[in-house]
Amino acid sequence: MGFGKVIGITVVGVGIIAAVGLMVVKSPIGKQFTEGRNQQDDSLAVIMEPVTFGDLERTVSAPGSIEPRKLINISSQVSAKVLALPFEEGEFVNEGDVVIRLDPQNLIAILDSSKAGLKQQQASLLGAEASLINARVQYERLQSLQETGDATQAELDSAEAAYLNAQSSKAVIEASIEQAEARIEQAEKDLENTVISSPIDGVITSLNTEVGETVIVGTTNNPGSIIMEIADLSEMLLKAAVDEANISPVEVGQEAKIFINAYTDREYQGNIQRIGLKRQVASDGTGTFEVEILMNLSEGETLYSGLSASTDIIVEHFYDAMIVPSQAVVDRRIEELPEDVREGNDLIDLNKTFTRIVYVVKDGKTVATPVTVGPSDLTQTVITEGLSKDDIIVTGPFRLLVDLKHDRAVRDQNADTESESTDTTDESADDDQTESDQNEEAEAVQSEDDQSSDDDQESP
Repeated sequence: MGFGKVIGITVVGVGIIAAVGLMVVKSPIGKQFTEGRNQQDDSLAVIMEPVTFGDLERTVSAPGSIEPRKLINISSQVSAKVLALPFEEGEFVNEGDVVIRLDPQNLIAILDSSKAGLKQQQASLLGAEASLINARVQYERLQSLQETGDATQAELDSAEAAYLNAQSSKAVIEASIEQAEARIEQAEKDLENTVISSPIDGVITSLNTEVGETVIVGTTNNPGSIIMEIADLSEMLLKAAVDEANISPVEVGQEAKIFINAYTDREYQGNIQRIGLKRQVASDGTGTFEVEILMNLSEGETLYSGLSASTDIIVEHFYDAMIVPSQAVVDRRIEELPEDVREGNDLIDLNKTFTRIVYVVKDGKTVATPVTVGPSDLTQTVITEGLSKDDIIVTGPFRLLVDLKHDRAVRDQNADTESESTDTTDESADDDQTESDQNEEAEAVQSEDDQSSDDDQESP
């Protein structure tokens, strides 16, 4: 009997709720809510943003590497064994400090030999001078005899030849003496080159030779031994390879932002110091020009030589310009645009196939708006014509912008997110209320069952 009452009450309750729901749906408020909901479902959720104004920098990007402004490769002027390396790699040296000592023994022997050769040539010169004097006297005597008829012409000619030969011998020995003196001078310089000093203040960034090894002198076809590198790390350059297609606006003195791969949390500043005049060809065939950018480092700051980096060279500044996200500017076929957009619009060149547009939102629908664009960076683009400061434009998502059409109903995606957040809160409150109502209903049913049980017990 109690169970039957519960079923009856439940059926009646469901009927009442259904009737009330039907009345609400048929009412003007319910119709308005339903129509608005259906209309909202037909619209496309997009990201909308107002047109903004700000500053923009047009940049040219290029990869490169960090190198010291002063980098000295020290090699030997003589072939000799390394006798001593007073400094280790990474140590600081001052200008004039001895950084390499070479074994001088062989060069001392060469110097001694050259001096001995000079003495020999000087002794030979004395003999040649004596021979020359004798030949001249003989030639002059025969000249006098030939005039008086006491000597023949043949004898005179022979004496003349001997005299000229003596002059030649003396000249040869004098030249040999000059060569011997030059050899001595070269040997003395080579001996001096066995002691190598640092030409600058800097740090030894590379040490390629050990004590006991023999260094060699380079030739035209074979480079010599580079014993060490000394660099002034207080002034660093970024040597960037700028693509030949982008080199035109790059000029000496322009500012640049430098990003070093090893220091992702730091942005460095610099200025262009030199632009290479000769085109270089990379391994992939790309033509580039070397641009040297002097980095602005704080006092005492040093960087490792050879670090990979990239740069954004600022080639033009725009101040208080109309700016939109770059992805908001899309290309559309002119023939696909509505006639009222195409006709009479000075921003559309009817001789071309495509034109650039931005979708402006008016009365909840998209309006394809032709624009003239200026420079852009990686994320933003300057609009010079076509938009006004109060326009709301569609800026994303990009997957929707690719196929977005004119006169498409749209709604703000961010507003939907806020609405969903509010609905979630309301649903949570409704769930709490429903649970409370269910608890109260269960208590009522339990009470009714208890009463019914009592009636059944009293019935006999």
